Amino acid sequence: MADEAWMDDDHVVLTDEEGKDHTFEVVDVIEVQGKEYAILAPTEEEEEEADDEGAGEAMIFRIDRDDEGEQVLVEIEDDEEWERVAAEYDRLVDEEDEEDYEELDEEEDGDEGEDA
Repeated sequence: MADEAWMDDDHVVLTDEEGKDHTFEVVDVIEVQGKEYAILAPTEEEEEEADDEGAGEAMIFRIDRDDEGEQVLVEIEDDEEWERVAAEYDRLVDEEDEEDYEELDEEEDGDEGEDA
């Protein structure tokens, strides 16, 4: 997917090799080793249309600048770079899930005191 129109209201449209547009939700933008990366997930419509194995999975793109200084999304071709970014994103998601669990646990503890 080469031609990208970068971020329009938390969504991005990517054009595949056959010229077909696909809309993705921008799940997150993270920084790893001084570079920014966009985590994209297919919209519900894209998931319904997906017929290829893995087509409904999240995607990671590096955010670079083109010759005009505009932000563009670039596919990550280096396996090590991709693994580094995926591991960092997983770490952030796990950290966020843990915080959500702790908040829920604190709310439940507060509710128990009200029942007594």
